Amino acid sequence: MPPKITNPVAWQQAEILMQPAFIRVIDNIRKLLDESSWTGTYHDVLIWPASTTDEIKVLVTELLQTMETATPEEADEIRETLTRLPVPHPGYHLRLERQQQQASIDLWELCYQVCFLEYTPQEEAADIDTSLIDELGEVDWLHLDAKTKELVEQAFAKLPEGQHSHDL
Repeated sequence: MPPKITNPVAWQQAEILMQPAFIRVIDNIRKLLDESSWTGTYHDVLIWPASTTDEIKVLVTELLQTMETATPEEADEIRETLTRLPVPHPGYHLRLERQQQQASIDLWELCYQVCFLEYTPQEEAADIDTSLIDELGEVDWLHLDAKTKELVEQAFAKLPEGQHSHDL
């Protein structure tokens, strides 16, 4: 889940960091994929709150689809209903395959780990890693590159080991 940011300064810092971090995550993944036996494909996914039942997922999905063709009055009613239901947020995953093995990396979670201090998906609040921002309020590119490279390498190191694990 995306971290909740209530502080306007932290929000501004997150806006400065997220796009460069995402670009560097993708670039570091590409470099590691080039050297590994894994093949990867990128996929848009829906991330549901952990406690959401399959029935609720079906209901919310049907309501969202119905809203596309609903009258303005019906759409208002649907929106009102949706405010009381868990709604997924969009995610972006890298699906990895090697022989019979499969793995997945949540790219936004990886970006949050880059941009925030000690970020975990279970924590609602997170603090910006201000060491990634220089004294002028700009991105510290060297530190951002180093942290991103380290976190992407850690994500690859956690992949299932196979016969060709030395390729990683």
